Amino acid sequence: MIGFYPEELTWLDSRPVPAAIAELQIPVKRILGRNPGPMTGSGTNSYLIGTHRLALLDPGPKDDAQFESFMAAIGDARLETILITHTHGDHSPGALRLQQATGAELVGMPAPATGAHHDNTFKPDRVWRDGDVIESEEYSLQLIHTPGHVSNHICFLLREEQLLFTGDHILQGTTSVILPPDGDMTAYLDSLQYLQTLPLRYLAPGHGYVMSQPHDEIAKLIAHRLKREQKVIAGLQQLGTCELDQLVMTVYDDVASHLIPWAKKTLLAHLIKLERDGQVVCHDDCWQIL
Repeated sequence: MIGFYPEELTWLDSRPVPAAIAELQIPVKRILGRNPGPMTGSGTNSYLIGTHRLALLDPGPKDDAQFESFMAAIGDARLETILITHTHGDHSPGALRLQQATGAELVGMPAPATGAHHDNTFKPDRVWRDGDVIESEEYSLQLIHTPGHVSNHICFLLREEQLLFTGDHILQGTTSVILPPDGDMTAYLDSLQYLQTLPLRYLAPGHGYVMSQPHDEIAKLIAHRLKREQKVIAGLQQLGTCELDQLVMTVYDDVASHLIPWAKKTLLAHLIKLERDGQVVCHDDCWQIL
């Protein structure tokens, strides 16, 4: 069943969260989605921000149980904005019904023209851009365009707390799938490098638990992607000219078999980056080192 745990209206995880999270001056509540799976982990995290004038980030899949959980969490407060990190089916489809019930403003970027698995029902009320700030009486949220996983991905910075809501750009315990042609490995790494320049205290991901030491987490993620890139190069050196299906088994020999179809997508993103960098070339769906 896809839905939301009605009781999960606070930071309720299976391990302790940093004490400072519970002591935030601006309340942030986590609502965990009942949509666990290989690509969603324990489920999609939605976040409710504020006390009386609320923002809700990533309402997840469209489902009656989800909707009732959100309305219970909102209670007598006013939901002013619905924030969408990106338009994948586990993040944005619940937004429309919630907007119709509350009148909240939709904040995010529409689904791109290219790319699969996007929710075309999400239509923001106006054009939102990188650097825009949502000012509330209680808090301010800055939009940070972070393309890579997909082109319309946005992270939201709760500026007073230096808490970054990362959607699928940064996950806890795993790495994001990069989905070409809309997703882009170069853009992904550039976005991570930019986030390293920001004053951050915590990362609140779309899947997994809140992370402290954000700059260390980001540095590890960049190092992981570059290490995988070197494994792509080594694989091509070992195999010579080869197709994607052959290369993925060498480059992702540490990944469970049921995840190989997703690994192929990220592998393709690596290869496109390397081709753009002048290190590899593709002929007739076969790749080789230059």
